[in-house]
Amino acid sequence: MATASVLSLETNHEDMVHDVQWDYYAKRIASCSSDRSIKIIEMNSADTNQPYRLQADLRGHEGPVWEVAWAHPRFGSLLASCSYDRKVQVWKESTPGAWSVIFQYAGHELSVNSVAWAPHEAGLILAAASSDGFVSIHTFDEAKGSWDSKKFHAHQVGASSVSWAPSVVAGSLVQAPGQAQPVALRFVSGGCDNLVKVWRYNEGTKTWDTEHVLDQHQDWVRDVAWAPNVGLPSSTIASCSQDQTVVIWTSDDSSGAWVPKALPKFGEVVWTVSWSVTGNLLLVSGGDDKVTVWKEGLDGTWILVENVEQGAAQAH
Repeated sequence: MATASVLSLETNHEDMVHDVQWDYYAKRIASCSSDRSIKIIEMNSADTNQPYRLQADLRGHEGPVWEVAWAHPRFGSLLASCSYDRKVQVWKESTPGAWSVIFQYAGHELSVNSVAWAPHEAGLILAAASSDGFVSIHTFDEAKGSWDSKKFHAHQVGASSVSWAPSVVAGSLVQAPGQAQPVALRFVSGGCDNLVKVWRYNEGTKTWDTEHVLDQHQDWVRDVAWAPNVGLPSSTIASCSQDQTVVIWTSDDSSGAWVPKALPKFGEVVWTVSWSVTGNLLLVSGGDDKVTVWKEGLDGTWILVENVEQGAAQAH
C-alpha cells in the first residue's frame, strides 16, 4: 500500500472546517467553516519558506458554511457557497483578493447543504441541495444579465448532496465520427431518505425528471459524486452514507440500469466521496479521521491503494 506525503495548511478558521476545494488550475484553495467564513488560500510551491498565503477572508453568511464550489474559469473567478443560514451565494473576484457577492438565493426553508456547478459547456448553472428536501437550480441568463432560479422537491426528510454528470458522453471514445448524441443535462442527488436519485432535464416540459432511484443504503446518504468520463462506455457514481458504506454504481448506458458494488464496510460514518480528475481513483473520508484511496482492478474489484491518517500530516 502506498504512503502519501501530506501538507497541513493553517487556514486561520476559528471553528471546524467543513469543505476544502481546489480551483481549476490548482493554484488556490477555498475553505469554509462553522465560523461562518470562507478563506481563499493562494499556493506557491516554488517558495519552500512560505508555500501558501491567505489571500482573502469572505464573510457573508450568517451561519456555518457547509460547502464551496469553484466555477470554470471561462466565467471568471466565481465561487459558490451554501450555509445553515438557508442561503446560496455566488462570489466574484473583481481584482486579486477583492471578492463580493453577486448573487444570493434565499428560497430554501432549511439549511442548504451542498452546491455544485454544471459542466461549463452547459453554461453557468448551479445546483443546490437543502434539508427542506428541495433541490434548486440557478441559471445565469447572459442575454438578460440575471439569474433564473427554480426548485423542486427531490427527497423526503432532506437533500444532502448534488453532483453533475460530466459533459462527455459515455461511449463517445469508441463511437464512429458523427454518431455522438447530444449531451443531456443530468445530475445525481443524495438524501436523508436513504436514496440516491439520478435526474435528467426534460427540454420539452422544462422540468427535472427522476430518471433512476438507486436504493442500496440503509441510512442517510451523506455524499454523492459522479465520476468524470473520458469517453469510455460506462457511467459511474459513488455514494456514501451514515450506514458506514460506500457504493459504486455503474451503468453501461445501453440498458440504462445502474449496478451497485459496495466497498468493504467502514467502521465509522462516511462523510464524503471524491473522484480524481480522470475518474480512475476514488477518495473516501469518514468519521475515523482517515482518507482512503480506491482503484478498480482489472477483475472489477475495488482495491485500497492508499490510506492517509490525520496524524500523518506535517504542519507547515
